[in-house]
Amino acid sequence: MPEPAPLRVVVVNGSPSERSRTAALADVAVRTLERMTPVEVHRVDVYRLGAGFTGALDRESVTAEVEAELRAAEHADLLIAATPIFRGSYTGLFKHFFDLVEQYALANRPVLLLATGGGDHHALVLDHALRPLFAFFQALTLPVAVYASSGDFDGTALLNPRVYGRIQTAFDDAADLLRRRSVAV
Repeated sequence: MPEPAPLRVVVVNGSPSERSRTAALADVAVRTLERMTPVEVHRVDVYRLGAGFTGALDRESVTAEVEAELRAAEHADLLIAATPIFRGSYTGLFKHFFDLVEQYALANRPVLLLATGGGDHHALVLDHALRPLFAFFQALTLPVAVYASSGDFDGTALLNPRVYGRIQTAFDDAADLLRRRSVAV
């Protein structure tokens, strides 16, 4: 049997800042997955995309660099969608990125949903904002999504073992699906 190709993982980080709990949570997810299977990781930090992204009203208006980031997300074997929660929903930059993704490009694509927020009361955003967004794209959101509140961190260091366990469970539950994706490449 041939060696599986590395799983092409694209992390879309919706945080508007460089140092963030959201980026740290996504990093933990990637490290967890790396222990399970060979991966090739590409990271899209939306705050870095600049005016060629924020000033674009449609896909035809983006710069070549932004187009490359959109295509990377559209062709991933696994998409990790990570966003902080502001005012009960994902960030505007996160939503704008997905507003530019082609409607059917994520169909049947596995997506791990990650979110961070100030308190536990924001956890429902996973099911009431993120799942509907990716349902529009007909993506396969993994059954286990992960939310971490500010109390789970010391700065940007994730401390809560339950959050680590939830990430592991998300990938364990989807292991067969992800293995099939890497072999199908």
